[in-house]
Amino acid sequence: MKGESDFIDALRRRVDTGTRGRGDAENTVSPRLPVTVSSSLVTGIGDDAAVFGSTAGKETVITADLLVEDIDFRRTTTPPYLLGHKALAVSLSDIAAMGARPLWSMISIGVPEDIWQTDFVERLYDGVLDLANRYGVQLIGGDTSRTTENIVIDSIVTGEATAGMSVLRTGARAGEQIFVTGSLGAAAAGLRLIERGAHLAEQNLGDEDSQKLDHILLRQLRPEPRVGWGIVLGEERLATSMIDLSDGLSSDLNRLCTASGVGAIIDSALLPIDERVTELCGRRALDPLQLALHGGEDFELLFTVKPADAPRLPRKVDGVGIKCIGTIGSASEGVTISEGPRTWELKPGGWKHF
Repeated sequence: MKGESDFIDALRRRVDTGTRGRGDAENTVSPRLPVTVSSSLVTGIGDDAAVFGSTAGKETVITADLLVEDIDFRRTTTPPYLLGHKALAVSLSDIAAMGARPLWSMISIGVPEDIWQTDFVERLYDGVLDLANRYGVQLIGGDTSRTTENIVIDSIVTGEATAGMSVLRTGARAGEQIFVTGSLGAAAAGLRLIERGAHLAEQNLGDEDSQKLDHILLRQLRPEPRVGWGIVLGEERLATSMIDLSDGLSSDLNRLCTASGVGAIIDSALLPIDERVTELCGRRALDPLQLALHGGEDFELLFTVKPADAPRLPRKVDGVGIKCIGTIGSASEGVTISEGPRTWELKPGGWKHF
């Protein structure tokens, strides 16, 4: 590994020339999501700060996320390429949840000196850049530092939305329908299995169970942000409120309802639990419903829609479908879940940072 200045210079050249990482991600996106590099960027990596101009009729959306070793990931079970992917993905998911289009990213990393002397950081940025290229996001800066023991990664992503059209958590109203993208439970199942010693297969063995296991593990290690859905829901003014499912459906739905001053009822039979979780985890004493409700890190989008606008929703965006799982009610009704004839309060049971 070269010195910090040499590393930054090399990274700047890769970004300036559009060089992709060394991973196997395809540089393709949905036709709904054209790849553009914003002309408002004045200068990126190489100065003390990045500079970009304001765009008339737009508002800036910005988010930041931390990944801390032994809290958010384990070095022994997370390949550096996938760690780089995840570091950017969690921030792209936040931008998607605002109905905005991501444009720029800044990645800061602190690593122990022995890690710096390997190719770990370079492979991590391979993962960052491959995902960034998929969505036309430009890396414009960040920082590197030394830590005494653990790896720390700070991801900042900035995007744009049409002025007044960012989708907030405060817009849900009684009578609206609650939707969720994709499927639930696999990321939490992947974490549980990793904690029990599961690893990605080193080669495709053709075994169906191994392929299902890899799918579940990758939902934890390589989450896919729903960027396309976020843009569609925001730019076509379909979602009245939205949040990404980072801490678990039970916790994040309660957050959205609290912010909007409403209640909700969801039907457990309508939850899109990942079928591979249902197939594999029952044999491993893991409850698929509990994983879907409380597990977290699915990074799907939970959003509300007026009944009159529901027919306008696309069936799929980027190959990912949606499912209506319930309705918004009054605050006095609370947040509840039904399972057959039984209904109970859905208390926040997801990830707690402290």
